[in-house]
Amino acid sequence: MARYFLEVMYDGTAFHGSQLQGSLPTVQLAVNEGLSTLFRTEMETFGASRTDEGVHALSSFYHFDTELEPYPNLLYKLNAILPGALTAKALYRANNPELNARFDATSRQYRYRIYNKKNPFLQKRALYYPYKVNHGLLHEMAAILKEYHDFESFSKRNTQTHTFKCNIMQSRWEEHGEELHYVVEANRFLRGMVRGLVATQLHLSGAHKDGNDLRAILEAKDCTKAYFNVTGNGLYLEKINYPEGALTEITDSLPTK
Repeated sequence: MARYFLEVMYDGTAFHGSQLQGSLPTVQLAVNEGLSTLFRTEMETFGASRTDEGVHALSSFYHFDTELEPYPNLLYKLNAILPGALTAKALYRANNPELNARFDATSRQYRYRIYNKKNPFLQKRALYYPYKVNHGLLHEMAAILKEYHDFESFSKRNTQTHTFKCNIMQSRWEEHGEELHYVVEANRFLRGMVRGLVATQLHLSGAHKDGNDLRAILEAKDCTKAYFNVTGNGLYLEKINYPEGALTEITDSLPTK
């Protein structure tokens, strides 16, 4: 029995989230059905991350186990089956058959995109935010977040987590033309955490607050003090990292005519 990791990218507005929810169209359901069709047996996958409805992914992973050898041109054939909003990017073999797509990830990186001039081509790809922001304060707050490890204030209620400890490696704001992006990388994220970080920083910036107000929210360990009111369509799961040498890519050539 071998374990494989399938790397995918998707438009989150086409799905009811990434995780299985019965018969609702989710990313995991589409991946399971596509692999089951190709292998001609029921296939079950396990996802690396649980993105909400509307949240996109430039790179995410699902692992699955099988005794069968991967089909020739598996990615090409799988992409012919998958919905248009979902692409299989790469296939890897896990060098350790116990490697888990979710629990063995060393870090995840998210990007949240914001634009301030109305653009119909961005309405499903980023947050329309036509308000002034204090760029200096945003940079200050992004740096402050790296000083903390307890993010209970940025976890939505009714979560199943047993700890609110997170190690943020990167936290920064970037300007890309008329867009403003927030980039954050951590060893783990809590439910609703990235949207909470973005919404709270935007609120404090617009309310003429300062870094001490962000510190007060963090130290309160109370999610009612934070803000979560930004849409999912501006959020992208950008990268998932695994231990070096954990995966070996299986190349997939296009079929000849």
